[in-house]
Parts: sequence; C-alpha cells; structure tokens
Amino acid sequence: MKVCRFWRVTFVQLDSGAVAEGRITRVTDFGAFIQFENGETGLVHISQIAHSFVRNIHDHVHEGDTIEVKVLGRDERGRLDLSIKELLEEPEEIPRPRAIGRQSPQFEAKLRSFMRDAKERGPGAIGAGKKGGSSTSTKRKK
Repeated sequence: MKVCRFWRVTFVQLDSGAVAEGRITRVTDFGAFIQFENGETGLVHISQIAHSFVRNIHDHVHEGDTIEVKVLGRDERGRLDLSIKELLEEPEEIPRPRAIGRQSPQFEAKLRSFMRDAKERGPGAIGAGKKGGSSTSTKRKK
C-alpha cells in the first residue's frame, strides 16, 4: 500500500498483497463489493469469502460492515480482486458441503416404475410410450 501526499490530499494506492480496511457497499449472489477510503471499489468473489463452501453469502457478510481484505491483484480492466479468506487461518480439515436429501417416496416410486417399464420395452423403444406410439408411421394394408 502506497500513501501519496499531494495538495493536502491523501491517496492510498492498493497494490497486490496489501491488506486494507473497507466498507461493504453491496452484496450480490456472486460476491461483495468493498469501497475503500480512497474511493476505489473492489470485489470479494464468493469463492474468496471463507475456506469452507459458501452456499449463501449473506450468512457471512452484510452491507455496511467494515472488514479487512487482502488485495489479490487487479484484473485486465484494472478492477481490484479481493479476498477475505486469505486473512483467515486455514482449518486443518475443510468441511464438505452437506449432501442434498433424498427425493420424496412418491418420486422414487415413479422413477422405479419408469425404469422398469423402459427395461421391459427394451432398447430402441425410446419415444414409444402409451401415447403417440413410434416416431415412424406404418400404413396398414387392407
């Protein structure tokens, strides 16, 4: 972080690796926008919030909070890429996200029935259901 004094104005330049404090101005599904004293704004992507899987960013950060972030660098447009997790101590074991529960018993029964019917019809019977029949039409001779 470089501090330049010019005409009684303090300008803080944020370089890669710098640690700075900023205020969260906006929270989206993909990250949080941080504004610094010098007026610059950067993004903490959702993948840089915590070491564990972040399902809902609103569980971790809130608009108006003041937080410390590490500057990872700048993208090709000069925008700041920031990280919160780089300042956190890495856990010994990163918890895995919870598995999604099983489907309802009714869904499971319908799926088993569908798979059994498909197996009975055999290969090549795709699209040949109870309604509509085969995709190719055959004419009956009288």
